[in-house]
Amino acid sequence: MNRPMTDPTDLEVPSMARPPLPVGTWGKIRRETMAPGQCRARARFRDYDGVTRDVEAWGATEPAAERELVTSLRDRSAPSTDEITRDTRISRLAQLWLEEIEAEERLAPQTIDRYRDSINGVILPAFGGLRIRENTVSRIDRCFKAVAADHPGKARAARSVYGQMLGMAVRHDALASNPVREIARLRKNRRGVRALAVDDLEAVRAAIRQWQTPPERKPGPRRKGDLADIVDVLLGTGGRIGEVLAVRWIDVNLDADCPTLTFSGTIVFVRGKGFYRQPWTKSDAGYRTVSLPRFAVDVLKRRRAADQENDLDAVFATRKGTWLSPNNVRRQWREARKETDLAWVSPHTFRKTVATLLDREADSKTAAAQLGHQSDEITKGYYIQKAHLAPDSSGVLNALGPKDGQCENEARE
Repeated sequence: MNRPMTDPTDLEVPSMARPPLPVGTWGKIRRETMAPGQCRARARFRDYDGVTRDVEAWGATEPAAERELVTSLRDRSAPSTDEITRDTRISRLAQLWLEEIEAEERLAPQTIDRYRDSINGVILPAFGGLRIRENTVSRIDRCFKAVAADHPGKARAARSVYGQMLGMAVRHDALASNPVREIARLRKNRRGVRALAVDDLEAVRAAIRQWQTPPERKPGPRRKGDLADIVDVLLGTGGRIGEVLAVRWIDVNLDADCPTLTFSGTIVFVRGKGFYRQPWTKSDAGYRTVSLPRFAVDVLKRRRAADQENDLDAVFATRKGTWLSPNNVRRQWREARKETDLAWVSPHTFRKTVATLLDREADSKTAAAQLGHQSDEITKGYYIQKAHLAPDSSGVLNALGPKDGQCENEARE
């Protein structure tokens, strides 16, 4: 069956549909004067939920109304039940972020306490009243540079916390990107590593002996011999002060052919709980067993023979049988060094002394393993004192000099 011919002009050409506005953008702005001093600007805006809505703003003049409308459109956030939006204040974001990391239970309580200190000490005074959308790179950059001028460490810690907070805002679509990532690098204090020389250790021990047995008896309980023993174990192991104070007798093997000590925990402080033994070290690499030198073995055997038992099985405990506080040990050392030239020496200096000696006699990897570092980069950068005297390489450098025959010819000429 033959079909009738169709005139091409009779065919309907489908009209092209107007493409929708991209999410977060608006169409043509229309302005009109409604009354003297009352002007309106309107535009169609495709909201963040995909719905296109009419938005309007008012001003005394048509240009003023348009400026108000553009500001409103730029800062607009879609209707949402999410508690974190572009208009959420930073003080509220800080609270929500702390609640989130506490609920995750992946961070140690003392770490969260340090984050809270950064929030209360730096972030809230500078940004607490701002809304999330008001965080600009330049504003954040100026703030942290000002803090870093006097307190570089505090500024770096606060920058890390603020970056994580605004990262939470990005995850909730309250920010398109994290402005903290774009700020300039913060100034660091350039401090060289300083370790004790072997000859300095006699001055350290003499200062402790003088402090523990003062010439004049002072009121109060007699000072125990813990400080001298703690310093010797610090020097014999390279442990952190919190790790050494957390050592239990079960962690020590003094009767083996090669006596050892295992670091399996550390003393920490948590608000509302005080000092207690955390049953894990600062990092996975911190859980380690070290061989003990003879002088550290002698100290520990003497303490074991003194039969100072306590319910904690602690090698170092208070008179009440509780864990010793690292802060109290630091205070005792400050008192002991008061009348000496050792004001620059802290318990961490003993750790650097161990690292420096092991690096010189062995290598940086040995030092890192002893200190419980994941790699030797941190050990080399922050714990090993660089030698001021270069090795004697004069024999090698002689190869760069002129040949003997050349010297003679030059002398004749």
